[in-house]
Amino acid sequence: MLFAIYNGVAAVVAWLLTPMSKATSRKVTHSISLLLGGLGLLSIFFIRDQYMLIISMIGIGFAWASILSIPYAILTSALPQNKMGIYMGIFNYFIVLPQIVAAAIIGFILKSFFHDHAIYALIIGGVSMAIASVGILFVKDKA
Repeated sequence: MLFAIYNGVAAVVAWLLTPMSKATSRKVTHSISLLLGGLGLLSIFFIRDQYMLIISMIGIGFAWASILSIPYAILTSALPQNKMGIYMGIFNYFIVLPQIVAAAIIGFILKSFFHDHAIYALIIGGVSMAIASVGILFVKDKA
């Protein structure tokens, strides 16, 4: 159910990203979305009522909608048209490779530092999204 909620939120938020970006900027919109996602992931650790997890999923849905679109929009405005395909392919490597590395080492990290408590993987993700919400503000956006 929670998976459906965050994906439903992402589908709705996807329609709101353009007006939000026009009201602020793509960077600020993405930063806010990542921060909401980070808070959503972090809040799972503290929530004890299963129905309150819906609030966590709303934040994660915001982040997911933004993650799937805004970085690509920022990148395409900075690329030469004749090399777009090559650079987008390279960009996708930098999305997939960290996922592979994380999948390969998260088990070791959880076992070594967190006594196999998987909730700490969500905390690491939440902190990482919060850091990324600040980092995106330093990216040049030509829009």
